[in-house]
Amino acid sequence: MSNKPFLGLRPCTWVYITLVSLTFVTFYIGEKEIGGLSIALFVLGIAMIKGHLVGAYFMGLGGLRGLWRWPVSVWLIVPGSLITTAFILSS
Repeated sequence: MSNKPFLGLRPCTWVYITLVSLTFVTFYIGEKEIGGLSIALFVLGIAMIKGHLVGAYFMGLGGLRGLWRWPVSVWLIVPGSLITTAFILSS
């Protein structure tokens, strides 16, 4: 993970801007009451991406190697897979 500024902003600032942007996307989807299986899985994917970014940049797990990086990844993948399976089976 590099701490080199890009366009004058540190990587953690870019991640924060990305998190805020993805939050606005999910807010917009909710406000417009867009529904369906594909939209629900899209929003779930956004939540998983946001969780990964928070773990990597703000919990400091991005620079770690080995076993210490796995708990957050498993924590995102297992519930995300179970929720995806539940959505697909219910439709």
